[in-house]
Amino acid sequence: MLQSGIVGLPNVGKSTLFNALTRSRKAEAANYPFCTIEPNVGVVEVPDERLDELARIVRTRVTIPAAIEFVDIAGLVAGASKGEGLGNKFLANIREVDAIVHVVRCFENDDIVHNMGKVDPVRDIEVITTELILADLQSCEQQLDRNVKKARGQDKDAAANVALLQRLLAHLNENKPAASLQVSDLEERARMKHFGLLSVKPVLYACNVAEDGLAAPGGQNPFVEAVRRHVATEHDARVCVICAQVEAELGELSPEEMKEYLAALGVSDSGVSQLIRASYDLLGLASYFTAGEKEARAWTFKHGMTAPQCAGVIHTDFEKGFIKAEVVSYADLRAAGSVAAAREAGKYRLEGKEYLFKDGDVALFRFAN
Repeated sequence: MLQSGIVGLPNVGKSTLFNALTRSRKAEAANYPFCTIEPNVGVVEVPDERLDELARIVRTRVTIPAAIEFVDIAGLVAGASKGEGLGNKFLANIREVDAIVHVVRCFENDDIVHNMGKVDPVRDIEVITTELILADLQSCEQQLDRNVKKARGQDKDAAANVALLQRLLAHLNENKPAASLQVSDLEERARMKHFGLLSVKPVLYACNVAEDGLAAPGGQNPFVEAVRRHVATEHDARVCVICAQVEAELGELSPEEMKEYLAALGVSDSGVSQLIRASYDLLGLASYFTAGEKEARAWTFKHGMTAPQCAGVIHTDFEKGFIKAEVVSYADLRAAGSVAAAREAGKYRLEGKEYLFKDGDVALFRFAN
């Protein structure tokens, strides 16, 4: 299962957000730096309203959503790449995750200390970005030395590594993350992934605001607007606005009470729900469905997967013996109102081994035992 790592400076609300995401108390949350030392891992359901509608259509009461993992990682401080604070542990933990949710403090509160003195989310973003870049510089230099030696022996793969690593070093030395380096083709992209760099990982920025800023337009929170402007120009990344404290309180409520509470705050959806869906997308994931009398279920696949590969998500035997996939889009099935009506309207189709699944496909697989 792919993982998103929750990162940020100390006391920005990472562990409170993790607790809200997992609806648990797995991560200790307290007002002092390095409250989280060992990473906490939680499996989180992906909110998807389509499942309830599918359950209604096929007349089942059982729904099983897709899931992803979130990892709550120790807070980072300036100098982490040189071992300051829990830097070495932080960098080792973040190396293991597939994407980053960077929590940025966008609220004032004199009772919650900021380890850098005052609230400045753009500065905070660049502190962590710089530490990731510095760690990558060290890694690239070491890998370059090794590959230069191999290239002298006419190793073509090592020679290609040397050329890319030299470009990367020049790019990183301009304090630019590896993710923003222009690569020429899929081969270079795969080669860069093999280097195991930190600043190449996709990032989602989560602006943690106070309760009274949750429903306010972005322009009323200068911190959030500053983050949006900076991220758009420097990182080409998405931004979510959440209130970790409110989300933690929502975890204590029933679904009905949660809706009432959100309505009272002037918002229609939980910030955590939006963040989970955004993280799912950040990881390059999508959902297809199976729906029958026993259950309506969401299955996770990566964009670009073929029908047999998606069948293999359910069971490897489905992929090995794949014959055809009977597919209808969720939108067509919902518009028809029933499986029978969708069939009569000709919305179901048979797809072969080359078909690339799309988010929202509802499938039934035919396979040989």
